[in-house]
Amino acid sequence: MAGPGNGASASAQDSAAPLLSVRDLRVAFDTRRGRVVAVDGISFDLDEGETLGIVGESGCGKSVTALSVLRLAGRAAHILSGSIRLAGRDLLTVSDAEIQAVRGGEVGMVFQEPMTSLNPVFTVGEQIAEPLMRHRRLSRRAALDRAAELLDKVGIPTPRARLASYPHELSGGMRQRVMIAMALSCQPRLLIADEPTTALDVTVQAQILELLAGLQQEFGTAIMLITHDLGVVAEFARRAVVMYAGRIVEQAEVGALFERPLHPYTEGLLASIPPMEEDLDSLRTIEGTVPSPHAMPPGCRFAPRCAAVRPACRTIDPPLLALAPGHQAACIAHADYRLPAGSGQAHADTPA
Repeated sequence: MAGPGNGASASAQDSAAPLLSVRDLRVAFDTRRGRVVAVDGISFDLDEGETLGIVGESGCGKSVTALSVLRLAGRAAHILSGSIRLAGRDLLTVSDAEIQAVRGGEVGMVFQEPMTSLNPVFTVGEQIAEPLMRHRRLSRRAALDRAAELLDKVGIPTPRARLASYPHELSGGMRQRVMIAMALSCQPRLLIADEPTTALDVTVQAQILELLAGLQQEFGTAIMLITHDLGVVAEFARRAVVMYAGRIVEQAEVGALFERPLHPYTEGLLASIPPMEEDLDSLRTIEGTVPSPHAMPPGCRFAPRCAAVRPACRTIDPPLLALAPGHQAACIAHADYRLPAGSGQAHADTPA
């Protein structure tokens, strides 16, 4: 399958302002153990009609980033710094009424678990019709007619009859299709898909991704795809952002990322994908776990798990560096870092 957004002209995209621009975003949460920073100074862009994959293990800050775009991270969340601009307008500074108009109108969202995201006491038809009546000012009858068209478009059989169904009467795949129909009902400029294929079997996953690809081609919608599956990113996205422990550690076009990953974490993620043509006795893994936000390690946050760790990695927290055209990574192996005087080490690239 050709991923949506892959055929866009790079020169045309470079000359135009991005649809979504996130800069230095820092998001913290108040917990019983104190305030923790879940997203720590990330920046990225998403162009019109493009698909951007945001990938990483659970706990890396992917979903918090997605929810922050629509200010849905919850009352315990605090935006410490940064901006989130949609077509030049900072969504972090607009009024509550304005952000309500953006949600569902300009930006649609497919949440991780459709069973908990859909309201169990309202029918499928009522839930798809609501944003159409709110944002497009359609009558109830016209909104339900449009809802039936959308259910048909996302591949649900007998769509008119399904308008009267409740979420518990549908399979997981059908509920996910309903979520996609709802998110695309007002033809938003941006669709945020947070793990849209989680808990679905492989066949249904492929159907959902094909569906998103086709709908994007039809509506020209930009897609921010949140996932832990690099295979999905390779098939579906034009560019990828790799997150670890609340930060971006690498971002590049998908082809470059897969051909020459520049961060050890990305290398580990790619190495953990089992090759189809080989019989393996065991799968490769990245040892350890993502650090708790209450106890981030000093220096590089990936250092405790990195197979190529150097002494300097445990003291230097590297920024994201432009290492090739359109390719950035945060690793001291790719730069001449100088340690503070008196550190006892002459150079950051001294092997461990």
